[in-house]
Amino acid sequence: MTSMSTGITIAAPAADIFALASQTERWPDILPHYRYVRMLKQRGATRTIEMSALRDAIPITWVAEQTDDSRTPSIRFKHLRGWTRGMAVEWRFEPVAGGTRVTILHDLDFQFPVAADWLAKHVVGDFFVENVAGKTLARIKAIAEGHT
Repeated sequence: MTSMSTGITIAAPAADIFALASQTERWPDILPHYRYVRMLKQRGATRTIEMSALRDAIPITWVAEQTDDSRTPSIRFKHLRGWTRGMAVEWRFEPVAGGTRVTILHDLDFQFPVAADWLAKHVVGDFFVENVAGKTLARIKAIAEGHT
């Protein structure tokens, strides 16, 4: 299992950041590196979505189940299709002095016949996940803090 964590402190209340981040259907409008987010199915607080982003010029696409909990708050994704099938992702919002610490946790049990742990860490994690998650958090921070 490969675990990765990307975090940032945002000078805004957790509820405001959660409201912004949980609206994944709006991500292509507010996050320049997202190509599209398509709703495939909705069941209460859980929905299945197809997402596509760019890692610089490289397009990546996956299908995930998203479950939002505004009480905690947290946003959870389970990747259902794509290279990251089986990956669990959680957005955590922790109040800190001057705002909120937002952390995106990724847990991937990469199923590949050769060098799965190395590929999960260095290719999927370091090359793709860190890049996209870092850009996502930086842009959410800019919007939440009013620097759009």
